[in-house]
Amino acid sequence: MSELNAESTAFRAALDVVRDVDPRIADAIAKELHDQRESLKLIASENYASPAVLLAMGNWLSDKYAEGTIGRRFYAGCQNVDTVESIAVEHAKALFDAPYAYVQPHSGIDANLVAYWAILADRVEVPYLKKFEKRQINDLTDAEWAELRAAFGNQRMLGMSLDAGGHLTHGFRPNISGKMFDQRSYGVDAATGQIDYAALRETAKEFKPAVIVGGYSAYPRKVNFATMREIADEVGATFMVDMAHFAGLVAGKVFTGDFNPIPHAHIVTTTTHKSLRGPRGGAVFAQPELADQVDRGCPMVLGGPLAHVMAAKAIAFAEARRPEFAGYAQRIVDNSQALATGLLNRGATLVSGGTDNHLVLVDVDKYGLTGRQAEQALLDSGIVTNRNSIPQDPNGAWYTSGIRVGTPALTSRGLGTAEMDQIADLMHTVLSSTKPGASKAKFDLDPAIADRVSKQANEMLGAFPLYPSVDLGI
Repeated sequence: MSELNAESTAFRAALDVVRDVDPRIADAIAKELHDQRESLKLIASENYASPAVLLAMGNWLSDKYAEGTIGRRFYAGCQNVDTVESIAVEHAKALFDAPYAYVQPHSGIDANLVAYWAILADRVEVPYLKKFEKRQINDLTDAEWAELRAAFGNQRMLGMSLDAGGHLTHGFRPNISGKMFDQRSYGVDAATGQIDYAALRETAKEFKPAVIVGGYSAYPRKVNFATMREIADEVGATFMVDMAHFAGLVAGKVFTGDFNPIPHAHIVTTTTHKSLRGPRGGAVFAQPELADQVDRGCPMVLGGPLAHVMAAKAIAFAEARRPEFAGYAQRIVDNSQALATGLLNRGATLVSGGTDNHLVLVDVDKYGLTGRQAEQALLDSGIVTNRNSIPQDPNGAWYTSGIRVGTPALTSRGLGTAEMDQIADLMHTVLSSTKPGASKAKFDLDPAIADRVSKQANEMLGAFPLYPSVDLGI
């Protein structure tokens, strides 16, 4: 028997230790690797972290409380956490050429909340409101939230609408940001499916927001952040960008100049997974004048920083600084555009007619389906996507009329443009063979077609093994 490599030895040993306590958990972890290896994963917000990133999260750093900032903790004994966080900040600043980085947020939502409160604290001095001291956030009425917003200077936010590709954390009611701010949305041009900057400017002048948010979760084009900063300056707004989805394209120097938010925004937030290929977590980049306020993120918004995840972030940032990451980032876009072309060549309708980034938004009404029907039919056929709203979506945010597909994960596995065309053919086969059922969720797809497509997908993936250095021996 040949000697196991370091990765296989590490993961086998870890699962053995877990199995001694509860074998069901070990089995579920191993099954997840098996399932991911056999899935044609087109979730735009998912990727595959390296073994080094994954292993950096399973260690004694998890045992530490470290509220505060580097060198100014509320707990003693945080010298090693300080080292880890300092290295993560060093790599993050160098990777994005940013003057300041904050790597403590546990998620993209946390990063956005840190940014919002930093902006509010920077813009106004607010007296402490005794009447709200002992109230729970969820118990406040709309009138009380309005009173609080007034105390903060009647804060207003202008962000991308959900159906145009925005995110819930950009001021929408299901998220706390929808209560923090009086929100108004900008959308896309009905004819082009792209941002109408002239209309955005007029809305900003009329609404006079305190914050303008750029960035998206389902917009398939580049955003001109230089133009958006001009608009923000014209109305005296703080310009924030949520680059969670496309941070890897910024790090890999695919998005530069006007399309790189770092030099144009006052503050930038991101997740550290998605196109960055790091652990699940968040980060904030800001101009120096906002740094002190962002540093108050814990305990203002965050609980104790997750030191083990910050270690994994440091590894991911270091990996992204390697020259080969730029090639990976470019291949993400090349693959996305190849997938779009393949779908268009087969008669599909795409929002905005194509893509400039890592994702493609397919209007499945062309196939007579809802997004939920299309999502499940594709899943039954071994193709993992997610349903997504499209501009002016008649089916709403639950059933939707679109599906979102992205290429970061499959690009990590090594698939290229030729495979993207094959995937487009498989998707078209499934969607054109699926018939709507009695409800917006029900559909009819011949199981033989689903089985055939699934086998073709698995055959394709066989040439691009996932985590080839990891052999669990099962």
